[in-house]
Amino acid sequence: MTKYQDDSRVCACPDPRLWGKEHGLDHAYPVMCHMLDVAAVFGVLWDVLLSDATRQRFAEQLALGVTDCRAVLSFWAGLHDLGKITPVFQAQVTSLFDKVRANAAYLFAPGAERDRGFRHEMATHWSLATLLAEEGYSTARGGSGVGGATAPLAHWVGQLLGGHHGTFGVKVSPVKLRAPSHYQPGLGEDGWAGQRRLHFEELRRVTGGAAVPGGALSADMAVVLTGLVVTADWLASQIGAIKSIQPAVGTWQGSPADVDAHWRRAGAAALGLVAQAQLGRATYEAQHFGEMFPFAPNPLQGDLVEHLPGLVAEHGPGLALVTAPTGDGKTEAALYAASVLGRAAGARGMYVALPTMATADAMYGRVRRFAEVALGGERALTLLHSMAWLNPLYGQAATEAAAAAVNQGRAGEISADEATAIVADAWLRGSGRGFLAPLSVGTIDQVLRGVLPLRYNVLPLFGLHEKVFIVDEAHAYGPWMHKLLLTLLEWLGALRSPVVLLSATLTGSTAASLVNAYRRGAGFLDPAAVTPRYPGWVYVSAGTGEVSAPRATGSDRPRILDVTVRRVTWDVTFAPVMPALSGGRRQALREELQPVVDEGGTALVCCTTVAEAQATYRDLHAAFPHLARREGGIRLLHSRYPANVRQRITADCESAYGKPRTDQPPTVRPASILVATQVVEQSLDLDFDLIISDLAPLAQLLQRAGRGRRHSRGPGGRPSWARTEDRPRLVVLDPFLRPQRADKPVSWGSVYDVSLLIRTSLLLAERAAAGIVVPGGVQELVDAVYAPDFVDGLDAAVKRELESLDVERQASQMAETDLAAVVGISGPGDVQGQLHLISRRLEGVTEELLTTRLGADTGRVLCAYTQSDGFLSVSPDGSGGAVPGLDGRALSRDDVADVVAHTAPVPGTWVREGGEVDKDHPVRWKKVSTLRDVVLLPMTRAAGGRWVGRRGDRTIVVSEVGLERL
Repeated sequence: MTKYQDDSRVCACPDPRLWGKEHGLDHAYPVMCHMLDVAAVFGVLWDVLLSDATRQRFAEQLALGVTDCRAVLSFWAGLHDLGKITPVFQAQVTSLFDKVRANAAYLFAPGAERDRGFRHEMATHWSLATLLAEEGYSTARGGSGVGGATAPLAHWVGQLLGGHHGTFGVKVSPVKLRAPSHYQPGLGEDGWAGQRRLHFEELRRVTGGAAVPGGALSADMAVVLTGLVVTADWLASQIGAIKSIQPAVGTWQGSPADVDAHWRRAGAAALGLVAQAQLGRATYEAQHFGEMFPFAPNPLQGDLVEHLPGLVAEHGPGLALVTAPTGDGKTEAALYAASVLGRAAGARGMYVALPTMATADAMYGRVRRFAEVALGGERALTLLHSMAWLNPLYGQAATEAAAAAVNQGRAGEISADEATAIVADAWLRGSGRGFLAPLSVGTIDQVLRGVLPLRYNVLPLFGLHEKVFIVDEAHAYGPWMHKLLLTLLEWLGALRSPVVLLSATLTGSTAASLVNAYRRGAGFLDPAAVTPRYPGWVYVSAGTGEVSAPRATGSDRPRILDVTVRRVTWDVTFAPVMPALSGGRRQALREELQPVVDEGGTALVCCTTVAEAQATYRDLHAAFPHLARREGGIRLLHSRYPANVRQRITADCESAYGKPRTDQPPTVRPASILVATQVVEQSLDLDFDLIISDLAPLAQLLQRAGRGRRHSRGPGGRPSWARTEDRPRLVVLDPFLRPQRADKPVSWGSVYDVSLLIRTSLLLAERAAAGIVVPGGVQELVDAVYAPDFVDGLDAAVKRELESLDVERQASQMAETDLAAVVGISGPGDVQGQLHLISRRLEGVTEELLTTRLGADTGRVLCAYTQSDGFLSVSPDGSGGAVPGLDGRALSRDDVADVVAHTAPVPGTWVREGGEVDKDHPVRWKKVSTLRDVVLLPMTRAAGGRWVGRRGDRTIVVSEVGLERL
């Protein structure tokens, strides 16, 4: 009889029958072994991923030496799964539970093993609060300290490690901790508690984590520690990693010698696990602008080169806010500033955040080229958004992402419950991988998840630690996202992560809110006055809170924007065969575009909605049939195309309307018109001879105007009607014949606030004749359109109307801001030691609501075209082959890429109405995270070459103009 067959007692060492992992394994893996594995991987992450300054900051806050701090935190990391030593967890696999439940020492209350609501991470929280208190960890709040340093340490550590599955539990009262199994029977009785203590003591022995810290961590450092623990857990939980060091059946008995031997194996394996994950640090090697870029700096860039390094040398790293017109080199200015700040901070990489997938795609190549010449060390660069692998520049990285999504092998699969495995896979190899990689470009929503009470929200915050965070188009976010961005900046200020904010149009109050949020996180609560210059920049130190004097810089592209405002009747929905009305939008477009048709050149027509862009495109085809018949004569670009089609159109536009070639003198381009939506406002480097735009808020109009005569083409590069390059022309089609709400086109819905539209309309009527001086006059205009005294001097009736609309706008903005404040997490100063505040969610606020609100209400569809023999193809003519996954076969990585390439974004209402879950989401698609939300939409051929599909009581049509709903 072995010592474990004696039912009268629990063994005096970690019981090998208590399992920690079993999914995907040939036999169960002892929980002690897994705890040792995670402790070992954590130690390597401490050595490889963190800077000396961060390690020192951990040590100072815990009142430990750096060596002891590493040992203690490795010990803590291993303790994360202590809660698996409970009847409720062990009972999840009946055959394994039967080996211990008959032991008389493993007592538990009847039915306790069935309480699946008491998860193992909760048991970790409850158990450690008691065990650590018995070892001398404080149970009282401290009298002073930063961040969480005042929290009762014993409970705080338990709460932190209980958060390793993405949610921190609420505080457990001391009364309950005095009799834990009474309040949580799932913990089991003394035999279970005894095993938890034995595992605790053995782990402490081998890690050397016996020192008792003198305080808890600040909230921001608690987030970093949680991220390290979660990453270590997931790396160590890979099936291949476990199998490589798993003892043979029956050979590991939990003796001190067994524990020591496994600790040595785990330590050796951990080095390889971290290396294989390509975790590491980029280094900011280039110090001079000329080493980073093959051209001399312009005035804005030159001013940063001259003054920013000195400020950073004197005051330390912090935040730089750069404001300049579109096309004035803000991206290069940001990358240079990131180098200065990153080198001073010892940063290990950067994250460049943009408002849309299209802008992120456009930025990816620029950051890649910068990394190749300016950075050293580990330079793994990832692209983070749902369609990243369709970016042709992403190359092999995209293929690897597809392979990871399908993951046909099992070596890298996570041994865990399905929900955890899905998140872990995305974090280590999929959509979340970029937060671990040193360098990434992605959409802003990816990081804003970190300040919403979503599961694993600590991971984006952890991912930005020790990185330079660059936000492009900082003006492009509404009140909801702006408030979330402010909270994120607070956390980054607390983390001392450098930040660079870029904007083409930013009000003074918005600039001040961004700067002061960062200062607040860094510990400087009194707001500072911030008056941005345009173009120019301002710098704030994370160490001293000091805001530099704003610097105004010159521009090597001074211009006067000639603005023509045409007030028009809104007849955009009239059929193309109908005559154009005098004074209508259709007639105005024909008149303004006639020089393009007659003499050549290029024009952009920017519309408010996709439906109006489609209608405009059709109308211009009817108005200019000869131009329409020529290849590239009239193009259409918007978001509602399949991904591969939009990608092709975008590439065509960049070729037709991009920078002039340097190997030959520019010539007048053939007549060409691009009809588009707001997708052309940001990051696409396009250059038109004429810009025509529907009325929009002033900031958006200025963004669009920045695409007018953007690059120097010389005297022979423009048509005669656009020869003056420093006086680009903007035509605004204004539907407000009267400054009142009723004149706003119904089709615009809530795209733009009506009070801002009327304010812009009135301001342009007053200022347009004199032109807009760019950049010198932009800041004053942007501030003026929001000014409270704007209504002074207006006609009494107009004043009343606008004041009423202003109240509605302000109320709406306040509601969005308040909603973000209510549902978002608190800043680090408010969290302090109360880690549950990072996870707290109001009743009724679901994860679906938060993610939908963050990414707007969108869905994705794959139009499946019914062929003559009945099979469904991804392409109308059937050449693309059958829709992958419908025949029940497992999807290959090429199959997944094929489906994603043919999906199109649509409003969420399009897919919710008339949906049938079983038909909408093929079974094979549900197994791949990238396809899980894609809706299959069968289409049949209709008259005129169109394809139609029914969805509820509505019809979705696919044609040359993209997707429409009738």
